[in-house]
Amino acid sequence: MDRENTDRLVIRHADASDWPGLTGIDSIAESGDDVRRASIRRWCEQGLVLLAEDAAGPLGYSVLEYNFFEQGFITMVMVAPTARRQGVGVRLINAAKVARATPKLFTSTNVSNHPMQLLLQRVGWKPVGLVNGLDEGDPELFYLCPRRLPTRPGRGQGLGAHRGEGASEEMGR
Repeated sequence: MDRENTDRLVIRHADASDWPGLTGIDSIAESGDDVRRASIRRWCEQGLVLLAEDAAGPLGYSVLEYNFFEQGFITMVMVAPTARRQGVGVRLINAAKVARATPKLFTSTNVSNHPMQLLLQRVGWKPVGLVNGLDEGDPELFYLCPRRLPTRPGRGQGLGAHRGEGASEEMGR
C-alpha cells in the first residue's frame, strides 16, 4: 500500500467491520498471531479503537480502555510500517487524549521499545513507574499523560484534523 500522502488523514472511531483492515497493518497480527487478530476484532466490536486512515485505507490504530484503576489507558498504538515517522502515532495519542472519559490517561511500553518512549516524550508524557515480570527480561515502563494537550499554531489536534508532524513506530502495550 502506498502511504506517502497522509495530508488527508482522518481519525475516527472504528466499528466491527474495520477489524480485518487493521489486522493487515498490524505487524504481529500479519505474522499469523491469532491471539492478536482476536484482540483486534474484540477491540473493534467493543468500540475501543481509534482508527487513523486516509483515502487508501488504514494507517494505524490505538486502543483506549478503562481497566487500569478505572482510568483511561492506551493499551495499543500500532502504525503501519509504511506510515511510520509521518505523525500518525502522535495523532492517535492526541486523539485518545481528547476522547478519554477520565481525568487521567496512562500507557506503557517495554523498556526496549525506544521508538514508543521517544514518541511519548515528544508529546509530553512523563514516566511514572516500572513493572518487572510482565515480559521476561524487558520491564514495562508506565507513562502519564500531561493535563493539557500540546498545540501548535495552524495544526488541528482533534479527531479528523489534518496530520501533525512527528515520529511513530510500532508501539505496544
